Amino acid sequence: MPSAVRVLFVSLLFVLTAAPAASGADGWSLVPSGGGRPSVYAEGAPGAVLQDTVSVVNRSGRAVTVRLSGSGVPVTFAADRVRVPARTRADVPFTVSARDDRRGDIVARDQDGRRAAVPVRLRLGGPALSALTVERVAVRGGRITYDLVNRGTTVLVPSLAVHADGVFGPVLDRAPRTLPVRLRPGHRLRLAEPWPDRPALDSVDVRLTVTAAGGAHDSAGASARFVPWGAVTGIAGAVAAGGALFLVRGLRRRRRRTADDEALEPPRTEVELTGALT
Repeated sequence: MPSAVRVLFVSLLFVLTAAPAASGADGWSLVPSGGGRPSVYAEGAPGAVLQDTVSVVNRSGRAVTVRLSGSGVPVTFAADRVRVPARTRADVPFTVSARDDRRGDIVARDQDGRRAAVPVRLRLGGPALSALTVERVAVRGGRITYDLVNRGTTVLVPSLAVHADGVFGPVLDRAPRTLPVRLRPGHRLRLAEPWPDRPALDSVDVRLTVTAAGGAHDSAGASARFVPWGAVTGIAGAVAAGGALFLVRGLRRRRRRTADDEALEPPRTEVELTGALT
């Protein structure tokens, strides 16, 4: 073997041997690119897309194919399936979305089911902000539907109060209660509030008020009309039937009156003017 090739081969083996493996499989490992990092740490403003790179290091004498995925973190890879030749390394860029503080892993699995992982920690920078909106309020049957949207940078556990006024005063008044949800920054939830004892006949204005820790507060409303259509249909049918009966009776009376008038009318005498003198 020529000396230059021998030096390059030894150097490559040294690099591969020195690469720190966060969690290694048989013959290959997964590490943060750049060396010297046991994990991936990313920090940014809410909504920012952060970039980094991991390396699949193959120390074995045969090629290996691995699939990459994120566990507990929203990761998008430049390529989620990578083939790494023997005694080489493949660098794979990836991005993560900074929505909240989170811990997870980047996981690699080979064709034989062996697994390696690199810990990932995401942290939001900047001041904590609590902001919450309630949107798309609607009354549908026996439910009040609505959306909750976290517009801030902290995880929120919201509370909900419901109030509704009808024509003659309040018809619904529910004190604030904590909802069984955890709303992450930038996320939207579609929820529904049951209303089984809604009015049978009324016009109401519904208002939802949501609050959360840190001063988050918002309210929104909707209007609805409740009409017992079954009863209305029955009344309309009865009115229509009564009107039809009245009309038929009127026509019968009119025909009978016309026949009687014709029977009592005296005979008509028609005189023809001929111009004759009498």
